[in-house]
Amino acid sequence: MNVFNQVSIWLSFQLTIIFFIGIPVALFFWSIKKRNKAVNKLLTIYWKISLLFFISLLLLIGKYNYALTITNISTILMTTSVWFWTDINDEFKEYDFSYPIITTTKIWRWALTFISLNFFIQSLQNLSCFSFINSAACEIWLHPSSNFYIIIKNLFNFFFGANFTQPVAKYLGLFSLLIYSLGLIQWSILKLPKNGRNSYFSENGRN
Repeated sequence: MNVFNQVSIWLSFQLTIIFFIGIPVALFFWSIKKRNKAVNKLLTIYWKISLLFFISLLLLIGKYNYALTITNISTILMTTSVWFWTDINDEFKEYDFSYPIITTTKIWRWALTFISLNFFIQSLQNLSCFSFINSAACEIWLHPSSNFYIIIKNLFNFFFGANFTQPVAKYLGLFSLLIYSLGLIQWSILKLPKNGRNSYFSENGRN
C-alpha cells in the first residue's frame, strides 16, 4: 500500500508539472500570438498566483514542516484564480467549441481543478504531514521535489559559484513566502474591494 501511495504521489507531481506549468506556458504564448486578451489576462493572473506553488517546492526541499500545507494552499489559489473573474467567464461563454484557444483553455481549467482536488485528497491520507513533514511517514512527499532541487542546485552553482543547500532553500522559501503574503494582503485590502471579480482584461494598461 505504501508503494502504491508513493507511486500515486509521484504521478500527481508529474501531472502538476504538465498542467500547472507546461500547458499554461503553451496557452500563454498562444494567447499572445492570437492576441486574445481574455486568455492572456487569465494566464497573467495565474502566473502571479502560481508563484506560491514554486515557493512551496523550495520549502519542501528545505523540509519546512508546513510545506505541504502551503503546497495545498497554492493549488487551491491557482484553481480559484482561473474561475474567479466574471468578465473573463462571460467572454468565454461567447465562444463555441470551434474556437480552439478558448476550448483548450476551458478544458485546461477543468483538468486543473480535478488535479488540484486529487492532490488535496491524497494529502489527506497523510494528515500529519500538514504540520510535520520531517516524519518518516512523510518522506514520500519530499522525493518528488528532489529533481527540482537538482536543477536549482546546478543553476545556483553556475550563476553564483556557491552550493545550494536545503537550509538555503528553506530560507529563500520563507523569505519569498513573506513577500508573497504581503502582496496578497495588499491586493485583498486595496484592489479586491475596488475591482471585485472584474479583471478588466479589455482595458489596455490596467492592472
